[in-house]
Amino acid sequence: MGGIIGITGSPGTGKKTVSPIVARRLKLSCVSLNELAQAHGIPDHGEVDARALRRRVIRDLTGPAVVHGHLLPYVVERKSAEKVVVLRCEPTALKERLLKRGYPPRKVTENVEAELIGVVSADSYDAFGREKTFEVDTTRSSPNASAAEIVGIVKGGTRPPARIDWTRDYDSGAKLRSLLSGS
Repeated sequence: MGGIIGITGSPGTGKKTVSPIVARRLKLSCVSLNELAQAHGIPDHGEVDARALRRRVIRDLTGPAVVHGHLLPYVVERKSAEKVVVLRCEPTALKERLLKRGYPPRKVTENVEAELIGVVSADSYDAFGREKTFEVDTTRSSPNASAAEIVGIVKGGTRPPARIDWTRDYDSGAKLRSLLSGS
């Protein structure tokens, strides 16, 4: 294992909780892209400067590591990534998680919409390719179970089912309005 093991996904899918467990099990360091940006004063005026963060990742990460953050597809180079796992969460469950965290209604709606249509997933497949990109559903699994699934993927023992598509579950206007209102 010589490259980056990336863990990404929409906010609330479990990156910050699962990544350190995966890193411990693989005996690798764990790097948070958000913490890296903050530690190096990379500007965050509503959004992190992805170019500056990419330069920092290229400069700082010289060996294998578990790197996590929703910006992963925009800051880690394809050649540096060994495998990338996108954590996914059923949109209604994600909405509940974000509301419990106190996210403002507008951010809840933005993140739930992004998860519903698979924005981070699609960007990860575009950035890293199908051979390096995997998806794991964290909706009902514990952090330890999700970490075990990711370790299996990294070690080459398992491949999760095909891409996750939540849109099939929200096939009516009423279901969509229910999901995206009342945040």
